[in-house]
Amino acid sequence: MIPSKKMETMLNKQMNAEFYNSHLYQAMAGWFEGQNLPGFAQWMEVQAGEERGHALRIYNHLKERRAAILVEGVPAAPNKYKSALEAFTAAFDHEVHVSKEINKLMEAALAEKDYATAKMLEWFVTEQVEEEAQTDAVVVQLKMIGNSLGSLMYIDRHLGKRKAA
Repeated sequence: MIPSKKMETMLNKQMNAEFYNSHLYQAMAGWFEGQNLPGFAQWMEVQAGEERGHALRIYNHLKERRAAILVEGVPAAPNKYKSALEAFTAAFDHEVHVSKEINKLMEAALAEKDYATAKMLEWFVTEQVEEEAQTDAVVVQLKMIGNSLGSLMYIDRHLGKRKAA
C-alpha cells in the first residue's frame, strides 16, 4: 500500500536530509585531512558512508511501497572548523537534530496508522541512540584532553581503527 501523501513527503524530505548528512560528514573528513588527522578523517568517512546507507534505506522503503521518490540536490556543507572539538560538537548537535526529525516521522507514521513505515523507522530510532552516543563520547574525550597534542594524536589513532560495517 502506498503511504499517504503526507508520509511520502516526509519520507522524501528525510531521505534527502540523510544524503545531506553523508555530504556533511564527507566535508568534515576533508577538513580533518587538511589538519593531518587521518584517524578523525577515517571516522568521518565511515560515518558518511553510513549516512548514505540511511538515505538508501528510506529510498528502498519508498520504492517497495510504490511511492514517489524525489531525490533533490544536496546543499553545500560547512567545511571549516576551529578545532577537532568544534567539528565533533557540530556532528553531535547535528545527530541530536536528526533524532528529533526521526521522532517526528515516527509520530506521523503512528498517527497515520502507517505501521509499515513505523516498523522501518524503529531501526532509525535505535540507530540514532548509537549515533548520538558515539559522537558524544568523542566530544567528551576532546574536552577532557584540552590542548594536549599527544592526547589528540592518541584519539586520532583510535578513531582511525573504525571500519565500515
